[in-house]
Amino acid sequence: MAAKSNTKKKNGFINSMFAKGSIDVPFFIILMTIVTVGLIMLFSSSYTYSYYNRGSSTEIFTRQLIYAVIGIVAMFLVSRIRYEYFRLIALIGVPVSYLLLVLVLFLPDSVQPGFYRWIDLKVITFQPSEIAKIGLILILAFLLEKNHKAITGKVPSEMTLCKKIDQYSKGRFVIYKSFTSVIIYGMLILSFAVLVYLENHLSGALLMLAIGVVMLWLGEAKGRWFAIGGALVVVAAIVLIANPEILKEYAGERITSWLDKDSDPLGVRWQTNNSLYAIGSGGFLGTGLGQSKQKHLFVSEPQNDFIFSIICEELGFVGATAIILLFAALIYRGIKIGMNAKDRFGALLAMGIVFQVGIQVALNIGVVTDLLPNTGISLPFFSYGGTSLVILLAEMGMVLSISRSSSRRE
Repeated sequence: MAAKSNTKKKNGFINSMFAKGSIDVPFFIILMTIVTVGLIMLFSSSYTYSYYNRGSSTEIFTRQLIYAVIGIVAMFLVSRIRYEYFRLIALIGVPVSYLLLVLVLFLPDSVQPGFYRWIDLKVITFQPSEIAKIGLILILAFLLEKNHKAITGKVPSEMTLCKKIDQYSKGRFVIYKSFTSVIIYGMLILSFAVLVYLENHLSGALLMLAIGVVMLWLGEAKGRWFAIGGALVVVAAIVLIANPEILKEYAGERITSWLDKDSDPLGVRWQTNNSLYAIGSGGFLGTGLGQSKQKHLFVSEPQNDFIFSIICEELGFVGATAIILLFAALIYRGIKIGMNAKDRFGALLAMGIVFQVGIQVALNIGVVTDLLPNTGISLPFFSYGGTSLVILLAEMGMVLSISRSSSRRE
């Protein structure tokens, strides 16, 4: 009888893990459209580079297609798990992320000399920063839900000392609790950003900071902390722009070349200049799919960080705008899913994930159009990178899992 009871409990636990209900169909359709267009543009932008560097014009596309299939399977599997169980992942996400971010700094720079961004397992190569992004979102969603009253400055009733504290004391306590929470979360976010920066990945570090700020905003941190933080960021940006040598050599050179458009046109400025040539030659309607000239070894890595410049050249202003609108629709739908989530954790997780995609798109386009220094950041679902695509699609599975238990009416 005891064995039978244990079996029932085990089956009940397993069944409770699976999410019921249907996924958000509009979000899924928009996502699959982006993935499909991304694969088409990857093939178009990569076949010349792939031929000269891999020996086959289809190798890069084939590998990305395989990873896309794996990622879609992972997305559906993750979407079947009740999102409440993602809290368990949040608890192990921070130590795992820290371990990988520290480990990669001590491994050989085998993928690209001077850049310690990748862990090469021979079978696959991945960037720990990709795992750290979702790890940071998960832990912040978990902590901001658990400590919502502290971060918002609302005093829990059990801390009011049975109405014996006067209004002034209450006010002082509120400021202290809110300040302490912001400092703790700020240190957590900053530690992630610093570790990513040490990989020679300035854009990745900025992305970590941006994700953290957005999560604090979604978690309803008090406005004065954003004002103080914004002022500090402005001061730091002015100091770094005026003195780029403060940064590591790679980042400093990129900021210098961003400020001086005529500096080193055959070196640091080469990729950015040719990216701008590609965007300009695309015009309103583009040169046509597959007709880019700049992808023929002028824009280095056209299948990766600068794929958007090839999109602009081949599809023109109209096509590039359509792709931006697709991302905007994905983010909007993700926000709607978050707003209709059953609890604060689901809301923070869904909106944090789609905002991560939005921030990364904005940073990539900013770099490609020379609005930001060229420090290297991929375009989600478009840039070449198998493990990155799988992780992104798994994140989309989390959003779909939250949509299954949405409180909105069908």
